[in-house]
Amino acid sequence: MKKILVTGGAGYIGSHTIIEMLENTDWMPVSADNFSNSSDVTFKRIKEITGKDLVNYQVDLCNAKATREIFEKNPDIYGIIHFAAYKSVPESVENPLTYYHNNIESLVNVLTCAKEFKVPHFIFSSSCSVYGNIDKLPVNENTPLSKAASPYGYTKQIGEQLLRDFAKVTSDIKTVALRYFNPVGAHRSGKIGEVPAQRPNNLVPMITQTAIGKQKEVLIFGDDYDTRDGTCIRDYIHVCDIAAAHISALKYLDREKNAPAFSILNLGTGNGVSVMEMVKTFEKVSGTKLNYRISGRREGDVMAIYSDMALVEKTLGWTPKYNLDEMMLSAWKWEQNMKNS
Repeated sequence: MKKILVTGGAGYIGSHTIIEMLENTDWMPVSADNFSNSSDVTFKRIKEITGKDLVNYQVDLCNAKATREIFEKNPDIYGIIHFAAYKSVPESVENPLTYYHNNIESLVNVLTCAKEFKVPHFIFSSSCSVYGNIDKLPVNENTPLSKAASPYGYTKQIGEQLLRDFAKVTSDIKTVALRYFNPVGAHRSGKIGEVPAQRPNNLVPMITQTAIGKQKEVLIFGDDYDTRDGTCIRDYIHVCDIAAAHISALKYLDREKNAPAFSILNLGTGNGVSVMEMVKTFEKVSGTKLNYRISGRREGDVMAIYSDMALVEKTLGWTPKYNLDEMMLSAWKWEQNMKNS
């Protein structure tokens, strides 16, 4: 059974990817998560859904020695999916040094071990934030990158460049960088989903927490953008579609022996949806009226971005399955289950 190291395995996307792996492959996920933005309760939820236990190493991946010990104990790791990173745009604006230290040093340490222990496959969690503010939409993998709008986005640009340089001198390790657009939603069971460690910065948890009564209002950061309703436009994609894409990417590297040493793929739906449209969609599918308020623009936000999906569909044979109503309903089911549990 092939072992796949999943860094950040207790996180939002990491946990859903582990479930996808346990339910639809014969691979064995091994998690590394220090719970800085997550909880070990996640693994109980994974077992409740899949009936399976898994090993987690509670390790700070910025610690090179502790990271190496994971590989010493598991010298047969066949692939790595590297989720572990801080991901809040506004937090990165407020604490840039924390983001540069955590997101870059952890990647360097994991790659160093991948090279030493000859791990052949590496999937990197990147972001559409690498594109910055873009004039021409949709973006594709060849769209020139603008200046990142936040330190978080810049850490992903640096990470991709690091992998590009690494691939030039490490031909026996194949790497795919997956540029996520905006993951939302929760597992169909309603038993696992996004759990913001603090007050959420992402839109959908803001919406569901307001609807359930955890916070009093949804803040909409700006309604004066040059968009159809003045609010920012994003490409929202169900987290389970994102999880399935990671499995498809690993299978692609396993199958295509002549795959490039480094490649980039966008993960979105190809549809741009405004913040206000997300609010109205939630109200429609949940039957709940939201209290929302227009606030000023938030530093680090780009006006609009959504993806061209042609390359990922051709390369991986993957397409997203879930629509916007399903994204919102699954997130609402998860929020309600958390309240009742």
